[in-house]
Amino acid sequence: MNKIHQPAAEPAVARRLLAFDTSTSSLAVAVMEGGSLLAEHHLHAERNHSAVLISAIQEALDKAGIHKSMLDGIAVGVGPGSYTGARIAVTTAKTLAWALKLPVYGISSLEALALGGWARAAGQTVAALGASAAGCGGRSAANASQNAAEELVSGDWIVPLMDARRGQVYTALFTAKPGRMPERLASDGIRLMASWMSELAGRLEAAAPEERPARIWIVGETEAGKAQQHAEAACEILGPHAGETLQVFPYELEGAWVGLAGLRRSLLGDSDQLHTLEPNYTQLAEAEAKRLGKG
Repeated sequence: MNKIHQPAAEPAVARRLLAFDTSTSSLAVAVMEGGSLLAEHHLHAERNHSAVLISAIQEALDKAGIHKSMLDGIAVGVGPGSYTGARIAVTTAKTLAWALKLPVYGISSLEALALGGWARAAGQTVAALGASAAGCGGRSAANASQNAAEELVSGDWIVPLMDARRGQVYTALFTAKPGRMPERLASDGIRLMASWMSELAGRLEAAAPEERPARIWIVGETEAGKAQQHAEAACEILGPHAGETLQVFPYELEGAWVGLAGLRRSLLGDSDQLHTLEPNYTQLAEAEAKRLGKG
């Protein structure tokens, strides 16, 4: 049986990455070379990702002037988010990786959302953060994350949001400084928005002055409808604790940031096993939950 190539320690890292994510209503595809963006394709395809993903990938490859045989790895958003969308992306990534014998890097869709939203809001470029991602080569994933997080305790906080209905959000917490890739402070999960904001308010109250964030960025689905309610909840609960540091920034996921997160993993030699990579559903799909409830 053919086996996927695992990146070697020196220096078989992914130079050209195909990156994509379909966990939100935005279908995001990018082709990266190192920390540089070669091409990107971004469109709204809610409930129709399966019909357009392959053509979007081909369009991005054509725009970049890259044949799929020239790729060195695949980065894919694994969720959380849309149950069907995450499954489509992961299945496509595994199929391509198997056929092309490439390493695959599963990326948290919330991490990519946080990275892209903060970068756009704070004026950080793909090139600058790509150089930062490239700078973590030669360190283990655990040491890189621990050292960087210790250096960034007083940086910005980034809170990515995806609506999960019924007052819930898919969310996490990251910290970052200009010119540096974000580092994780709290795991991905589905949380009640009000409870999550109260938890963050408690973190702010407990933090020493020098450990408090320079800014708190709420990024992602923060516009119309329920998403607007989430933004209002953040302002109401965090406002007294965050003051002028709280910033709400609507943002739709872009493929370049999935690619940069994949680049960092590739440089750390941290690929996923092809046959065990699965979407991060976080919760059961509603239809499955109803089926189990009747059992």
